[in-house]
Amino acid sequence: MESSDGVDEPGWDVDPEDEISSAVEMVGQQLRLRREVAGLRVAEFAELIGYGEDLVRKIERGARIPRPEYLDKVDEVVGAGGFVSALKKPMREARYPKRVRELAKLEERAVELHLYNNHSVHGLLQTEGYARALFGMRRPAYSQDEVERVVAARMARQSIFKRSPAPEFSFIQEEVTLRRPLGGRQVLRQQLERLLEVSQLRNIEIQVMPISCEQHAGVDGCIEVLKFGDGTAVGRSEGAFSGRPVSELKQLRVLELRYGIIRSQALSPPESLAFIEELLGET
Repeated sequence: MESSDGVDEPGWDVDPEDEISSAVEMVGQQLRLRREVAGLRVAEFAELIGYGEDLVRKIERGARIPRPEYLDKVDEVVGAGGFVSALKKPMREARYPKRVRELAKLEERAVELHLYNNHSVHGLLQTEGYARALFGMRRPAYSQDEVERVVAARMARQSIFKRSPAPEFSFIQEEVTLRRPLGGRQVLRQQLERLLEVSQLRNIEIQVMPISCEQHAGVDGCIEVLKFGDGTAVGRSEGAFSGRPVSELKQLRVLELRYGIIRSQALSPPESLAFIEELLGET
């Protein structure tokens, strides 16, 4: 698991320790074979598809994940009849950072998600504009390609809301995350509107932890607890167990205790909805 405020290190190169690397290498080999069968040397092939020789070589040896438009161009040049273009889906998934893919798999299995955030709006609730602003202000700065990559990964995770049967969600957001105008007032306004929209779903509860609260069980940082249909669970907190994901009952009990207390200290869902509506009116 990763904190939804956290960002995996982006980049288009393949991580050799990522299990997806073997699939990328296989695709690279297929592309090389199709080029060779077409009787094209790397230099002339690169010129025909409009990409640099260095990039072609990296992709063919599995060191770089090909973009969808690259695959479409290769398909056209070698006359693959759509077979190369069909590789876009697995390669698109491979573009997502390893930990994002792992987190998405856990979220796909979860029947309950308990999520407390204190730095920004939780990733599953973020609008595209808010996510782009959030990643765009990270330092060291990401390139525009890198920003688009992690934004796409974050938006893809939100398909969880369309699952059937739908999992149960409990979100707790610090008041400050709903007031801080990351990306500007308009971005914040759209984000607040998104929260109000999502809160109408019957399987989602959003609560606000007000700044005025004098007792707070979440001072050690974000908490995430995901529960699965077989009775198992996994959790993570910045301030517990060195921030590592945990699944033992004794450790999970600590996270659930903290989350339960935060939930009781926060505004109720109806109070939180009214609070967000008031903030929207002020923005």
